Parts: sequence; structure tokens; C-alpha cells
Amino acid sequence: MNLIAPMNPSDADRYVVEHETFYSYVVPVSQSWQLGRLTPRVLPWQRVVSHSLTIEPLPNERHEATDSFGNVVSHFGLHGAHHQLRVRMHCQVEVAERPKLDEAHAMTVAEVREAVRRQLPGAHDLEAARMAESTVLVPWSEAARDYAEASLQADRPWAEALLDLTHRIHEDFEFDAGATTVSTSVDEVLQHRRGVCQDFAHLMLACLRAHGLSARYMSGYLLTDPPPGMPRLMGVDASHAWVGAFLPGHGWVEFDPTNDQLADRRYITLAWGADFADVVPLRGVILGGGSMQSMDVSVSVIPQD
Repeated sequence: MNLIAPMNPSDADRYVVEHETFYSYVVPVSQSWQLGRLTPRVLPWQRVVSHSLTIEPLPNERHEATDSFGNVVSHFGLHGAHHQLRVRMHCQVEVAERPKLDEAHAMTVAEVREAVRRQLPGAHDLEAARMAESTVLVPWSEAARDYAEASLQADRPWAEALLDLTHRIHEDFEFDAGATTVSTSVDEVLQHRRGVCQDFAHLMLACLRAHGLSARYMSGYLLTDPPPGMPRLMGVDASHAWVGAFLPGHGWVEFDPTNDQLADRRYITLAWGADFADVVPLRGVILGGGSMQSMDVSVSVIPQD
């Protein structure tokens, strides 16, 4: 697949991304139906140079479609007995700088909230209205609203307020890969003050939506640098999550509370949605397999000179 977006490749950085998921079943699986969101998005600042999705065993049926958020979804099914399933995505992506904010977009938190609520000029974005609502994984949270109060003051400039909230989450919460699961709630994260990028993205979504602001869950990859003098290892990276917040007249601005920064050309966008459930890279239903099965995921993001 070759997807071209309007951007100047000379102003972009190129990466090779490999994302492999491997399932092993003790008892054979007789039927398997899967959905994969493993195609990076084409954006004004992101170009997919090449992309392939390899599935072993070969599926009996396969097709692609787009979901309601515009993400590419690969549907495939296996109808013969199999002990293993391997899904490998390989792509080359070019990423340039995202549009920068300027003084013309110096709206306050209250002005942004009112513009989104009333769909005023510059805020006619149906997805923005949709992303102001609570979801199953990011329900209304009084605790999140209270936590965000110190940052999201009504008369404060929107960008300044969101950068402050991003910084506070980074400072107040400890990254701990063993502290949470995919079902850990926002209130639990607030109580224990630890989690992973998915938790911090959900927390920031809950904070913003509780104050009437629109925000969406961003899924993709982030280039991480090895320690000085050490080689870059393969398969040790991971998918990353951050937050896109809507600013009328400008669009979506991306904040990363895990790393206390705005998204830049190191961030490769895979998919977005209202919460993690909308962007799961691979999910499905199987018949058989027994109660003992394992899953291994490896991700590599390799910069190209």
C-alpha cells in the first residue's frame, strides 16, 4: 500500500516501524476473527511511504475498511485449526512538524469551551463535539474534575492551561508498568498516582472533558533514544498514547502527559478515538484455544538517515 499525503519529504524525518504480535495456543484454535488497526494515518505532516501487513497462517478472508474516526481497519478471519497466530506490520513513514500555535489562537479555556458547546465559527467539527462526551473507559469523574481545576481556570489561556495540566500529570504520577491493567479506572489511577501512558492519556481526557473541553485518544509510536554509546535494540519499543485537544480555528493540538511535551516529528500517529477501546492495535474472537494462551508484542522504531 502506498499512501501519499501533501507534504515536502525534504522537511520530514523518515522511520521504519515494525510491530509484531504473536499468539501461541496450547489447544488449537478452530476459528479466529480479528480486527487490526495497524496502518499509520495519512496526515498533512505524516506520509506513509510503504506499508505491509503479514498474517501467518494466511487468512481465509481479509478486507480493509475505515472506522467512524477515519482509521484504517484490517478485518481478517482464519477458518482452519492453528496453534499460533503471527501478525507483523512493517512500514516506512515520514513525519514533519505539526502546525504551530500563534497569538491569533490565544483563546481562554472558557472561550474554547463555549465555542465547542455552541459550535461557533471555527468550531464546526463534529468530531470535536463527539470528543467532549464521556465513554465507558473515560466516564465522568468528579475526582478528575477536581484535580484539573488548578490548571483549567476559565480565564486562563487555553494553551497555557493545557500545558500546565500536562506538566502536573507528568510530575504527580509515576510511570509503573506493573501498576495497572487495561481495565484500571481513571479514579484508581488518581488514587494510586501511578500507571502507564494509556492511564495518563485517559486521565487527561477525563480532566478535559469534565471541564467541557474536547480531547481524543492518540495511539502510535514514539522514537526513543538509547543510552549514550549504546546501540539501538530491536523489538524493545512499545506503542505509545497521548492526547489530542481541540482548539477552534486551529484544530487538534497534541499533548503528551507521560513525557511532559507537545508531540513533534518523533511521534508517529497510528490511530485515534474516544479512548483506548477505539484504537486497540489487534483484537478479536477465537473458538478453541483453551484457557492457556500467550501473547508477545514487539515494536521497533528505527530512524533512517
